Amino acid sequence: MGLQSAEKVAQRAFDLGLLDERQLREAWAAFGSRNVSVDDFVQLLVRREFMTNYQVKRLVKGQRSGFFFGDYKVLYLVGTGTFSRVYRAVHLETGQVVAVKVLRNRYSENPSQFGQFVHEGRVGCTLRHPNIVPIYEVCSHRKTHFLVMEFVEGWNLREFIKIRKKLEPAEAVRLMIGVCEGMQYAFENGLTHRDLKMSNVLISSRGEAKLVDFGLAAMDEMLTDDILAEIPNARTVDYAALERITGVRKDDTRSDIYFLGCIFYNMLTGEPPLSETRDRLQRLSKSRFLAVTPVRKADPTIHDSVALVVNKSMMLDPSRRYQSPGAILNDLRIAEKRIAEESPATGAAAGSDTSRCGLAQNGNDQPDPAPVSPEQQHSVMVVESDTNMQDIFRKAFKRAGYRVLLTSNPARALSRFQQDAATADCVLLSAQQIGQPALETFNQFGEDEKIQFIPALLLLDEDQHDWEKRANTADHRIALSMPITMKQLRTALAGLVTTEISGKG
Repeated sequence: MGLQSAEKVAQRAFDLGLLDERQLREAWAAFGSRNVSVDDFVQLLVRREFMTNYQVKRLVKGQRSGFFFGDYKVLYLVGTGTFSRVYRAVHLETGQVVAVKVLRNRYSENPSQFGQFVHEGRVGCTLRHPNIVPIYEVCSHRKTHFLVMEFVEGWNLREFIKIRKKLEPAEAVRLMIGVCEGMQYAFENGLTHRDLKMSNVLISSRGEAKLVDFGLAAMDEMLTDDILAEIPNARTVDYAALERITGVRKDDTRSDIYFLGCIFYNMLTGEPPLSETRDRLQRLSKSRFLAVTPVRKADPTIHDSVALVVNKSMMLDPSRRYQSPGAILNDLRIAEKRIAEESPATGAAAGSDTSRCGLAQNGNDQPDPAPVSPEQQHSVMVVESDTNMQDIFRKAFKRAGYRVLLTSNPARALSRFQQDAATADCVLLSAQQIGQPALETFNQFGEDEKIQFIPALLLLDEDQHDWEKRANTADHRIALSMPITMKQLRTALAGLVTTEISGKG
């Protein structure tokens, strides 16, 4: 049963170590009374950043565990997988933000399964490369087993392609070079991945590709057929099918190379080359590999040098495949050079951050602005939870010459600016889908002395018009309500950036 009063919430938070005495005093003083509702009390805790939404929801439900793992306090649930849950967490003493991957309870009592999980962590601890997510700690105590990793702000590649649909060849080549550089480093250290798939490639907000989950594929092999049938993206079945068809051993790096080709194919076309099915027998069938649509048939516009890399990576005969990630790298760099030579504008774009995206224009908009140098280019953080709207914002602001960072989480955006005020030149918070948290975060930007100078724009839906009265506005902090054209929105944003620059001057 959940906690029924604000005082019980406060006491439980204090007992668990989620709030200290100073924070409790400040919270009660803000109300001037203890006769307040639970909702009002927890909203204040979130607004003052004493606790996160994730923490207060668990607390109000009466839950006592899952707030701490070792020396780390959980802030948010980031994602869930077959074997584990991943949280954004912070070190209690240093304040370092990390990702904590916690093994699910169902595997924590099986020595072979949690042993493999710990082994994955130890393998990861040995890898230090810009394109591999580092693991800092491996913790195993009684029935709790978790890994502490770098927290990568961004998306996994599967999510990224859902938003972007597909990538231009220059951008796909640049990302693939990063992936293959990480794989070549692992190859030189005698390691294969065996779990290469779109969700195991992270794209940071700076546009860097980073690999995760080296070694975890071995856990798949311990699962029953019933559990495997529930995992639509388990790559182990695909590896097993490929190895059986081609007659190679389990640790043959050429199997990794095949699935590197699959990832590249997916980036370029927006579709996976292998038909997706939950049926294990179909996934083990050779016909599934023979039915792959050639990449140039899927998209005839793909450059010859790029298609060559995809085709050679995905040769069924392993002797005709690339023999190492380094061999793929050589051809990728040739492709990158040829694309740049044949299309200078595209080549220039390939060198920019993937996060520097923009927004679609409407029919009345002006032509694209003249290119600007990186020194002149402004950046905007867009906080929007709707993926279609993210894509619209991304395209339109890119056309206007902005570098764009995207996130769906207002609290995460605020945290990034608090950690580094130079994250972006301005922030746009869209409340249309996010709702109240967007307004609260907009106001928090104005209340925090460290970042209150940052230009901010709050975009409200038509039925949120009254929220303008509650918005903490200023010359460089404005609220706009729909309906509004993209041109008007860009003009308002440009005015804010100019105001901020003039203020600094």
